[in-house]
Amino acid sequence: MADEMKECDCKLDGCLFFSTAKLARVFGKIADDAFSKTGLSPSHALLLYLVNQEGGIPQKEIGELLHLMPSTITRFVEKLEQKKLVRKRNQGKNVYLCTTEKGLSMQDEIIKAWNNLNKKYKNILTEAETLQYILLSNKLLSEIENQED
Repeated sequence: MADEMKECDCKLDGCLFFSTAKLARVFGKIADDAFSKTGLSPSHALLLYLVNQEGGIPQKEIGELLHLMPSTITRFVEKLEQKKLVRKRNQGKNVYLCTTEKGLSMQDEIIKAWNNLNKKYKNILTEAETLQYILLSNKLLSEIENQED
């Protein structure tokens, strides 16, 4: 047992979990700052953006696109409904999220916030490095999700 403990040299900077979590916290702060002018969190703004893009979209599809649990999407939708930024339409067992005039009026502001967010880190990595990072992240996510099934 002691030998096993020695093999695990817990260096935080060399740990994928720690590095990813740290980066997520930093990106989260940058995103919060970028979207603060919209009055919405980045996740709420991105949900609204997707609804506005489609005009109407199944709530389940939003959850899949944003990689969020149904209960989280339900809470986000309730908040956006309270602000009259989206409305729900039931069609059989499916719930569709639809745009509202007020929600559509925020689209330019959301896009501006998105662009401001991208400017914060655009010049740190090259385009090729950014693409490679995204490809590696997606590969890792996909493989981990397949292991869970």
